[in-house]
Amino acid sequence: MPIRLAQEMLRQWEANDPAVRTLWETMNGWVYEGFNATYARAGVDFDRNYYESQTYVLGKADVLEGLKKGVFYEKDGAVWVDNTAEGLDEKVLLRRDGTSVYMTQDIGTAIKRFEEYPGLSKLIYTVGNEQDYHFKVLFIILKKLGFAWADELFHLSYGMVDLPSGKMKSREGTVVDADDLIDEVVTEARRMGEELSKLDDFTEADKAALYEMIGLAALKYFLLKVDPKKRMLFDPAASIDLQGHTGPFIQYTYARIKSLLRKAGGSDDQMIRRSDNWIEVGGLLPEERAVIKLLHHLPSVLDEAATKLDPSALANHTYELVKAYNTFYQGVPVLKEEDAAKRAFRLTLSAAVAKATQKAMWCLGIEVPERM
Repeated sequence: MPIRLAQEMLRQWEANDPAVRTLWETMNGWVYEGFNATYARAGVDFDRNYYESQTYVLGKADVLEGLKKGVFYEKDGAVWVDNTAEGLDEKVLLRRDGTSVYMTQDIGTAIKRFEEYPGLSKLIYTVGNEQDYHFKVLFIILKKLGFAWADELFHLSYGMVDLPSGKMKSREGTVVDADDLIDEVVTEARRMGEELSKLDDFTEADKAALYEMIGLAALKYFLLKVDPKKRMLFDPAASIDLQGHTGPFIQYTYARIKSLLRKAGGSDDQMIRRSDNWIEVGGLLPEERAVIKLLHHLPSVLDEAATKLDPSALANHTYELVKAYNTFYQGVPVLKEEDAAKRAFRLTLSAAVAKATQKAMWCLGIEVPERM
């Protein structure tokens, strides 16, 4: 569509033209239906959705109010803000035909959020680093408009994701569909599961659910284990490796522990609650000490991840924990241990690792299976 026609359609949309609005509502219905299906599949939900179609009106009103107060200025019929004193440049906030721009909509959305949630102490925008400039301008504008909470706005700028085939760029037509990407890792999970052939007693529905869980874990963990500020390469095949630094490796360790506990005749909660499952510190093996140390530090790592807005800290610590447990499991007898106190302690330690792993993965939005 030529730019001129697109601009005219936007003008008609903001003027509430019935035909344009009906077309827009129909197309939006398709978009939101697709969004909701993808979010549901990924286990993502939202407490509240803010639509630009509603908040742009608020943004326009605030821009016009800022113009009256001299915060903004008019040039060639458009409304501008001058941020050169802040080391940036001039920015259009309302076009000469009166229509809004992305910045106008974001102004209205930010104001609406703080109005609806007066106890809000911080607002975090989780958006790729290609929008760094946009958010610098937005925060400056809101501060110029006199909103004290503008100092509490933060852009969690994350690095872009590359695939073996190249960078994902939605605005250049090389978009990678999220559903296609999920399908790819789920297919990899199915291939891996069929090769291992350990699911003979699973129904097809159970297998499908497990492969979906493993595939989503592979995708989520591979993304979350990297510092959010860094650019990364996502490799679907590598993300599913049961022997690598992956979500499925963590899931597999959890399932292994649950199997061990079932054979021992107890759940992780039952094992942890037993008061006699302890041995003298001096009697601990190096493998046991390594696991206990990582368990001990998990709460502080979780706090650090939350404080620094960096889930990779938790993701990597969880990996180190299950890796240490695997070293322990492979080198230290548990069920075959003849000393009753040592056997009980090692089962308790295993149960504690399972519980900690499940909670850590839950914090990352990842499920862990009872069997795998």
